Amino acid sequence: MDAVDLARRFALGGAARLSDGPVARGRQGVVWRLETSDGSWAVKVPFRQSGEDEVHLATVFQEAAYTAGVPTPQVRRTTEGSVFASMESRQVRVYEWVDLRAPDPCLDPVRVGSVVAAIHQLSGTDLGPLDPWNHEAVGADRWDQLVEQLLDAGAPFAGRLADLRDELVALESWIEPPQNLRTCHRDLWADNVLATADGGVCVIDWEASGPADPSQELGCVLFEFARTDVGRARALTDAYREAGGPATVNQRGHFSMLIAQLGHITEIAATDWLKPNPRSPDRADSAAWIGEVFDEPHTRDLLDALLQAVSGAAMPSQPRET
Repeated sequence: MDAVDLARRFALGGAARLSDGPVARGRQGVVWRLETSDGSWAVKVPFRQSGEDEVHLATVFQEAAYTAGVPTPQVRRTTEGSVFASMESRQVRVYEWVDLRAPDPCLDPVRVGSVVAAIHQLSGTDLGPLDPWNHEAVGADRWDQLVEQLLDAGAPFAGRLADLRDELVALESWIEPPQNLRTCHRDLWADNVLATADGGVCVIDWEASGPADPSQELGCVLFEFARTDVGRARALTDAYREAGGPATVNQRGHFSMLIAQLGHITEIAATDWLKPNPRSPDRADSAAWIGEVFDEPHTRDLLDALLQAVSGAAMPSQPRET
């Protein structure tokens, strides 16, 4: 990319210098760093091109969050007011640069709870369409198909997925349709809720934003940042409530988004191993991705323990056969 032209298109200042290569890589694209006389900027190059209409609501939501004081990078638009610019056949978008630490699920739960509460109190944004990624099951038939394909292909993790299959199917019986819809971030994993170099917290990657049940999103956050630690779970939900968060996690259905998302992530990581692509360019990458689910799976016992910790209600006994 031409750094000078890029800075001109987004009105970012003079003396533009682009990093020698990407400084970060995610599942959806790569990030370059641009330095100009006006500051530092994150230039995101997605793997898949999108239309302005596809990102409009999510971008407006992030802009509303920034205006409301939620710690997130400011979106920079082109001089024509667009989110994207085409640069040498590549689509790019630009954000204010923030110095971020590595992902850490042990991030201060009070900070996490407070920032999620701030996001859930945003209003005035239009609701877009529901995304099946957040509320639909993978299904027993698809799990069986994947296990068979992976075993036939000799995937090193095929046996682990086969062992987890019954638990995944049982968890999907907990999934309920989202209630009390409002615009949510819908991707509040440790990769996107990050510590900053100055000791704060910053929320990034708002592209998946859209309608969801905030209680179901809070269930995701609880699992990601508390896991088996009852003290962290209570600290997070206490901070969320004290900061004015409107959601509660008090029933198994509030883990619906977690179960659906982790199910689809597992399915996609397995599929990427079978057929590498730009998102997962080699099989080692796919195996590492799916390994995150196997290393600390979201079992019914673990989620019930979290639920009891934050709601105080004892969970009914459950059969172990599916």
